[in-house]
Amino acid sequence: MRNTIISLIAVLLGLIAGGLLMLFIGSNPFEGYAYLFQGGLKNISRIGDTLATATPLIFTGLSVAFAFRTGLFNIGASGQMLIGGLLATAVGLTFDWSRPILLLVMILVGFLGGALWAFIPGLLKARFNVHEVVSTIMMNWVAYWTVYYVVPGYFKGEFLETESKKLPDEATLRAPFLTDMFQGSYINLGLFLGVIAVIIVGFIINKTTLGFELKAVGFNRHAAEYAGMRVNTNIVLSMLISGGLAGLAGVAMYTGNATSMQIGILPSQGFDGIAVALLGANSPIGVFFAAVFFGILYSGTGFMNAMTEIPPEIANTIIAIIIYFAATSILIERLLNKFKKRRNDSSAVKKEEA
Repeated sequence: MRNTIISLIAVLLGLIAGGLLMLFIGSNPFEGYAYLFQGGLKNISRIGDTLATATPLIFTGLSVAFAFRTGLFNIGASGQMLIGGLLATAVGLTFDWSRPILLLVMILVGFLGGALWAFIPGLLKARFNVHEVVSTIMMNWVAYWTVYYVVPGYFKGEFLETESKKLPDEATLRAPFLTDMFQGSYINLGLFLGVIAVIIVGFIINKTTLGFELKAVGFNRHAAEYAGMRVNTNIVLSMLISGGLAGLAGVAMYTGNATSMQIGILPSQGFDGIAVALLGANSPIGVFFAAVFFGILYSGTGFMNAMTEIPPEIANTIIAIIIYFAATSILIERLLNKFKKRRNDSSAVKKEEA
């Protein structure tokens, strides 16, 4: 409950700061926010697009949050997304199986691709204490250049060398019933996959021995080792699961929201997952709602810019400010504790006077 309150305060402070910025540039913040949220929620089609935008963020947020639980900082979600998306795309373009089997294999190889890409930083951390921030950033660029080479070399599109061939309908997460239900939106089955991932990750963290050990390693690595836990194994396993979740983000992104891969782009959703995890207080359900909130902001930015003179960078600034407040949640918690203490002291004084 306390973490939820802190996250809500971070959002509120971010929105207030964004409103002040709008006033500073001579715009009406109430009008700006009205159009911003209309852009994400105005009709069923926009709601569908918002949920689709949020879907990769659910996976990358879960990826970062899961690593956080073991005291690890996975900044390689973007690269893990690329590899997961690349392998899923390769399977979709290569094999002509029945749709259920094809999608199941694409999801599986996407997860394994992201897990494999995170395995190397995890192993380096466990065996040689190489800081995972450095190694995961390096792996991002290895993934970037891998996609840059593989896509034009083996899956080049018909008209552009900078993107892969279009996936056939059978090899995408698009579903006609969802498209019709949300009036042409690009919402897809990736959203349901994200909800399943939230449930599974929540179960692992809170209801299993593995989750307990991962959290113990995150709280105090040396104490966990003294208690007989396999610290190095848990570190590698945590990175594998974290990378696999980011790989699923790539599957949702490149076979659901889009139907092809473009080269020369490091997906920002991998870095945005850090913000989603922070705002969601590293809890799976918190990550889900934080991702949806970010999806609203991203979807509404273009509409706000089209209807007003407010630049789209304002929305990015609001997100950045929210991240800062979420990252400094300890300060907000201290303020809440101080306020609670004053309130209790005041109540005690009144009782004594009575």
